[in-house]
Amino acid sequence: MLLPPHGAASRPRAAAAPEPFGASCRVRTDGSEVTADCRNPYPEPDLLALHVECLRWWDPDADGVPVEAGPAGHVRLTGRCWHEVHHAWVSHGRTG
Repeated sequence: MLLPPHGAASRPRAAAAPEPFGASCRVRTDGSEVTADCRNPYPEPDLLALHVECLRWWDPDADGVPVEAGPAGHVRLTGRCWHEVHHAWVSHGRTG
């Protein structure tokens, strides 16, 4: 019977590298309007949502409805404030 070398059985196995995931997005602000162009180069779909935070307290912030970017897909997301945009970003999620 062949035994593993001393200590070999107690070594933890290396975790498998995670699969690449997530569309790359370019977010542009032009005055009060926001546009995000996203491309998904991976085989897994990505759920994308645009979030817009407005500068003025009375100007409502907006969270967009998630849109699926399929494999090798392109998605354009748009949003706006009544006046100035403070910050805008895209969130990612897995489908299914």
